[in-house]
Amino acid sequence: MPSPQPESTQPRLKLTLRPVAETLVRGGHPWVYSESIRDQNREGESGELAVIYDRKDKFLALGFYDPDSPLRVRILHVGKPVTINEDWWRARLVATVERRNGVADKLTNGLRLINGESDGWPGLVLDQYDGTLVLKLYTSPWLARLPALLEMMISTLNPERLVLRLSRNLETKAAEQGGWKDGAILYGPPLEGVVTFLESGLRFEADVLRGQKTGFFLDQRENRRRVETLASGAEVLNAFSFTGGFSLYAARGGAREVTDLDISAHALAAAERNFELNLADPRVAACKHRIIQSDAFEWLANADPAQYDLVIMDPPSLAKRESERSGAIQAYTRLNTIGIRLLRPGGTLVAASCSAHVSTEEFFGAVRSAARSAGRRMTELGTALHAIDHPATFPEAQYLKCLFLKFD
Repeated sequence: MPSPQPESTQPRLKLTLRPVAETLVRGGHPWVYSESIRDQNREGESGELAVIYDRKDKFLALGFYDPDSPLRVRILHVGKPVTINEDWWRARLVATVERRNGVADKLTNGLRLINGESDGWPGLVLDQYDGTLVLKLYTSPWLARLPALLEMMISTLNPERLVLRLSRNLETKAAEQGGWKDGAILYGPPLEGVVTFLESGLRFEADVLRGQKTGFFLDQRENRRRVETLASGAEVLNAFSFTGGFSLYAARGGAREVTDLDISAHALAAAERNFELNLADPRVAACKHRIIQSDAFEWLANADPAQYDLVIMDPPSLAKRESERSGAIQAYTRLNTIGIRLLRPGGTLVAASCSAHVSTEEFFGAVRSAARSAGRRMTELGTALHAIDHPATFPEAQYLKCLFLKFD
């Protein structure tokens, strides 16, 4: 992908790093913070390629430079020197998509095609919903490259439509640089409302123009599939239900009743529409679908015990920064203590977290602590981390974890 930026008359931007940062980059970590830079030959411009040399003055890596962010360099390549051009980018795109082979099939056409740094595309996510691609950008160096990026994605992936989503911190700069707007359709026919896609044979809607992230939480697909196998004959509570993905799988799995609990009327309305999309399935049609609009924390604290056979606890991130980590661990313990209290004998708890600042060990420890405190005999059915189309190759990317527990 050629850079649309004009050729600079300045020498190539060269950096050297402090020893710890050099070791991290050599080991594959994709971020270099400003305080980790030991020396550079000049001031860098936003979005230009910075070349990093090691302490022996040998090529180490190159990446996007961003003088406006404490995360100063996002690494694109480590190892031997390479030429970053259109052929290099196209080969990377093809290789990234090929790693998803086997995820999509006749029953599933919603998946993540590019997962940011963990796929070698720092600050960029690309999701597919049937024929619609949704490109979300989180860092400004992509903005100047956006026209060339779009041409490459369209010619390689042949979508029906391509939608641009922008993180809030980019919206002003995107408008200034190219008139780009969040939710803009950059290719293909106009869209009113949502798109629908298939996941495991179930139909879901995705609000690709205005919804959270790119319109749907594709990362929980494997955990939803497992919930389906646990739901036969069950009364199910899906706390923090959003648009009811877990609930719909539970219904198809033979649940007698599912209850969606969420504070958002908009999300609950989407959950009802998702059920309506699947009423041709007799198991979905036979399942009673209840809706409770309430603050989940407050409702759960006052709920009567032993009401459900299956409780799903999948709250939004409870630690959006490191300073919130300790409080989040305590909150996970409290929430899952309540979840266990709501279970009938023989019931199952599905406890999930999307907080990157809470480690896998800390989250599983919090849930297991709640289980021990309940004084009930417990069987651990299994754990789950990231799905194949949501790889997490460095610690800060490892946000998703899920634990399945059965109680006597």
